[in-house]
Amino acid sequence: MALKSPVFIDVFAGCGGLSLGLMQSGWTGLFAVEHDKNAFETLSHNLVEEHAQYRFDWPGWLPKAPASVFDVLKQYHNQIAALEGTVDMLVGGPPCQGFSSAGKRNPADPRNRLVEAYLEFVSVLKPRIVLIENVRGITSDFLESDDRTKRINYAQYIVESLDQNYHVSTKLIDVSAFGVPQKRHRFFIIAARRDCGFEDFAPFAQLEADRLRFLRDKGIAVVPTTTQMAISDLEVERNGKGVSRDSVGFEEIQYSGPITSYQTIMRSGVPEGIEDTRLAKHRPDIEARFAKFIELCHAEGRLNKSLSSELKASFGLKKSAIRVLDPDQPSPTITSMPDDLIHYSEPRTLTVRENARLQSFPDFFQFRGKYTTGGERRKQEVPRFTQVANAVPPLMAEALGKMIASALTGFGTTSRTNYQTARENLTVQL
Repeated sequence: MALKSPVFIDVFAGCGGLSLGLMQSGWTGLFAVEHDKNAFETLSHNLVEEHAQYRFDWPGWLPKAPASVFDVLKQYHNQIAALEGTVDMLVGGPPCQGFSSAGKRNPADPRNRLVEAYLEFVSVLKPRIVLIENVRGITSDFLESDDRTKRINYAQYIVESLDQNYHVSTKLIDVSAFGVPQKRHRFFIIAARRDCGFEDFAPFAQLEADRLRFLRDKGIAVVPTTTQMAISDLEVERNGKGVSRDSVGFEEIQYSGPITSYQTIMRSGVPEGIEDTRLAKHRPDIEARFAKFIELCHAEGRLNKSLSSELKASFGLKKSAIRVLDPDQPSPTITSMPDDLIHYSEPRTLTVRENARLQSFPDFFQFRGKYTTGGERRKQEVPRFTQVANAVPPLMAEALGKMIASALTGFGTTSRTNYQTARENLTVQL
């Protein structure tokens, strides 16, 4: 029996933001590849396990466990090759830390080499569509680590690598235009296979043409969605605190219900309660400092902007990326550092759930693993705050999914019947 929706595979899936949005737009996920155990635990809980509202159609030959893309390509090369030409889309974004302007932009960062692994996956699988998301820093030149006179541009490298077999389109998108309550600019590549009749496919023009209808269908009447529209129902003053259910010695925000239409959308499918609202434990002097930041930033018009050098100096602070949120604007880009953003009216940092709201994760999506990590472990672990920050906003992914699915149908190139046949044949072989 043929599947009723186009099929995708997610590589470097993280906690599953891109996969979730695609599934919400009607796509069927075959499987996902994610190396970090914390991120995979979140992905599995929400998109793999039996209780999940949206689930991957996971093949029996691939363990439901964290794995590196290198290991998957090596150990399951024959199974992936057997799916050649039968999967509609390969999606994902190689880890961005080596490209990010918020980081050190290290050209020797081994994570940059994961781009090559992704392109190998494309070569073996030969999907009809390739969708890649990354920070805009990937479009900037690097000085080569072994030859400081040479430069490499990873975005250009990806485009040139795909260009022989694919029509390639690129665009830097501000996701707030699609209802995400965050000024987050991300670089997208959409490549359509040349032998599938995509000569007239202009994906980003079509995405913009569909944008207002997408927002209307989602029930998002006002764009941009502001921070207050997104998280005002999670204010401690409104809800009160209780003992954390998953962290001894911590408190969490109680919950009394949504206020705005965006919050109601995020609450869809959640009958009651809320997860991931554990509050940070701030010392009294830190709370007093945050209260002063909030007061002065409101008075000086510096909301959503880094604290002034004078204010930081007066508190002896060296940290540069501290911002008080503007309730009447989308949030700045959220990061993996919980103390980068301060609440617009309460002297505290944000909870995982508040960050998730700013990324457009619905409340039914629950995060797993550590909340935070530090020191050298930051290079090996992806805790909850980082999972949220690294994700593709599901609303943005859903808009892309609807547009691409419509294009596949319009060009007569969906491969769901071929995929089902290939999977059945592979099952027999195994």
